[in-house]
Amino acid sequence: MILAQLLKNLPYLKIYGNSDIEIENVSCDSNDISGKALFCCIKGLKTDGHNFIRQAINNGAVAVCVSKDHIVEKTEGVTFITVTDTKKAFALICDSFYSHPADNMKIIGVTGTNGKTTTVFMIEYLLNSLEKPTGLMGTLYTKIGDEKIKSSVTTPDAKTLSKNLADMLSNGMEAAVFEVSSHSLALDRVYACNFDRAVFTNLTQDHLDFHKDFDEYFQAKMKLFESLSPDIKESKAIINTDDQWSGKIISKLRVPFISYGIKHETDFKANDFTVKPDGIEYDLIHKEKIYKVTLSVSGFFNIYNSLAAITTVYSLGFKLEKIIEKIKDFSGVKGRFEIINCGQDFSVIVDYAHTPDGLINVLNTARNLTKDRLISVFGCGGDRDKTKRPIMGKIASEYSDMTIITSDNPRTEDPSKIIDDILNGILKNKDYKIEPDRKNAIEYALNTAKKGDIVVIAGKGHEDYQILKDKTIHFDDSEIVREYFSRGGCQPPAGDS
Repeated sequence: MILAQLLKNLPYLKIYGNSDIEIENVSCDSNDISGKALFCCIKGLKTDGHNFIRQAINNGAVAVCVSKDHIVEKTEGVTFITVTDTKKAFALICDSFYSHPADNMKIIGVTGTNGKTTTVFMIEYLLNSLEKPTGLMGTLYTKIGDEKIKSSVTTPDAKTLSKNLADMLSNGMEAAVFEVSSHSLALDRVYACNFDRAVFTNLTQDHLDFHKDFDEYFQAKMKLFESLSPDIKESKAIINTDDQWSGKIISKLRVPFISYGIKHETDFKANDFTVKPDGIEYDLIHKEKIYKVTLSVSGFFNIYNSLAAITTVYSLGFKLEKIIEKIKDFSGVKGRFEIINCGQDFSVIVDYAHTPDGLINVLNTARNLTKDRLISVFGCGGDRDKTKRPIMGKIASEYSDMTIITSDNPRTEDPSKIIDDILNGILKNKDYKIEPDRKNAIEYALNTAKKGDIVVIAGKGHEDYQILKDKTIHFDDSEIVREYFSRGGCQPPAGDS
């Protein structure tokens, strides 16, 4: 693509050099430069791309995009473009480089603290079941047709996002649904993406290691809804109006919205619900008509997730009866209230719950499903929001009969220090055990459980790794459980003799 074409929709300030040159690659990583590339200098959290201009040029960059405050380097054969914001510029450049794929598909973004992954998977399942080929991007993986590509972040960078959408389009996908994280919004990864639907699940404490406070976290989420424009697409917002932040979102919308929830009168309301270990049943009220909804997944929070998915798909023009017929066969998502049945006489649930609200949701549902004991295993990640650790400790001990405090992904932190933070919230009159080794903690819980109990292993869910100070090892909670039962489930509790 010719550089001038690539910059056509870019609000650049000035071009120094020749704009009539061929661009074969775009990147914000100087190590990813190949062919006749455009290198975009982005100031990140740890490094500044402007410091790698010479390396990018040596690797073959023929054009460099810099911020207006940077001194342009005069290098023969290299064109410099100055812009106000290189993050936004890079998103627009990538969108142009891949021929604006989002303009030719239905684009659905789901944001919120909890429920994003399951809601995205439900929407993708429904649309494909209703014969609208749909791709997916999220925490677990990117799915293009039958191909699954493992994800390293919830929402990919601007280049990967545009490339994934272009690949989906070329593979016959008519729609794409993906998780939109607060990080991606704050860093303008999705700046160039025009959304047809933006879905809000809920907002509770998370990522306060990245955002300076909760208001900044909310403002990052708000960017998705502020981006919805009636001038570009017939966009709509899908809003959980049971959440206390929904009113602020609605007040700033420039497009129509559709509401869903349980507590208030909404466009789509769940009523008279029953949550069982093997599924959920509820009445869906829409336009004064009642529809019976049956789900094959458990967990009270999945009522909200299913409402979000049903509302979104209905808003795209599908019949409600067909949607309800299809959703009953949705089998769930790995690591999201995943029930592991190896023939044992107690229940084991693996869940990704790693926020206070997420842990409440999972433990409260488990508590309502058992008449016997609830045993929880959880830890908190290192190098992440420390303020939620005692809060989650209090929640775990309040809802559980026994809490086993262990490691999650300690990263560069000392696991014992993380556990100390958690202990500050543990209720003193409740039974708990400290076991820093996560495998031992899980096996202790399983060996302690008796008939009728429920064991909840929280925090890592789908993850198949554990990040330690000097290495990343393979670790999968559900694998540990299955291996335990494959040995007969008769090992002595870890640490006992």
